[in-house]
Amino acid sequence: MLPRTWDSATLLKSVPWLRYQNSQGRNIYIRPNGEHRLSMIDDLTAEAVRQMRLEGFGPTLVVETSPGNFQAWLDHGQILPQRISTIAARTLATKFGGDKGAADWRHFGRLAGFTNRKAKYQSKEGAYPFVRVIDARPAHVYAAAGDFVDSVREVASSLESPTRAAASARSDGRLLSIDDFRSNPSYDGDGNRIDLAYSVYALAHGVSEAAIAEAINSRDLSKKGAPNRQAAYTSRTIAKAAQRIQSQNGR
Repeated sequence: MLPRTWDSATLLKSVPWLRYQNSQGRNIYIRPNGEHRLSMIDDLTAEAVRQMRLEGFGPTLVVETSPGNFQAWLDHGQILPQRISTIAARTLATKFGGDKGAADWRHFGRLAGFTNRKAKYQSKEGAYPFVRVIDARPAHVYAAAGDFVDSVREVASSLESPTRAAASARSDGRLLSIDDFRSNPSYDGDGNRIDLAYSVYALAHGVSEAAIAEAINSRDLSKKGAPNRQAAYTSRTIAKAAQRIQSQNGR
């Protein structure tokens, strides 16, 4: 990487240098400097972009990075702190089938007007596809921004203090199950985080340790090792949850 921090005027003046670097096999990327109001969702299909618009998540910028592959930038209408911004990006990537590995508050997107130099896109003639702007709507805040950002802030709050999340049981009065946690995109499919968050929630609601252990063991724990190691993992998770509740209550 040859990182540079430029304002828009300097960027425009530097296009010849960027073109030279691109011609020498370098890819050209861009992102906002510091905390900002955007989320970039990578590796989207045209259908996913269309669905985003239908559901009130219309991007402010759509860039085609290779034939049939898109990056979408969404404007939240407000600057988001780093943690909130990362959760927002991951939630959006999960919701619309983007690349969760590229979803965080400071990920680079490709700069339009330059070629995508990945070897797999090189033609038989040696050419590479240009990165193209497909749709640009400056300062366009998507319709669902207000409600979505509020929901992301609630998720961030619950991750910081799972005991507060315990107060947000389902409206029908039923306690959340471990499957509710597994389907929550904010955990990004991380089984260990899910097991701990559910254990904190369940203990705070009076669920027995045996029932919590049964819920944790409902997923495949073979990667933890032999049955005795799996049982040890489950016990440690429940113990950590109990310690976290004690710590929260002691504040």
